[in-house]
Amino acid sequence: MKLVVRPAAHADILNQIKHYVDELADTAAERFAAAVQEAIEQIQKQPGIGSPRIIDNPRLFGLRSWPVPGFEDIRLYYLQPQPKLIRVIRVLHGKRDLGAILEREPR
Repeated sequence: MKLVVRPAAHADILNQIKHYVDELADTAAERFAAAVQEAIEQIQKQPGIGSPRIIDNPRLFGLRSWPVPGFEDIRLYYLQPQPKLIRVIRVLHGKRDLGAILEREPR
């Protein structure tokens, strides 16, 4: 299964790792990076496992979310626009204004 991590999602991951490094939590940064990879592998194996998300943005129809293991407040938001393709849109903390962020998501 092909996986595409959109630039915004990649930036989200790097920003979270930077946050841990800035907080002198290098171990957490390493665990987070590994946990993101684990979450991606899980959704590649079973794309339907994520929780459906209802967003007014029609470009995000079918959006699902899946928690990053060990960092459950942070979730991967992804689409499966084709049977053999998964597109990770964002990787965000649940306390963020998800609706506002995802509504502005471009194509």
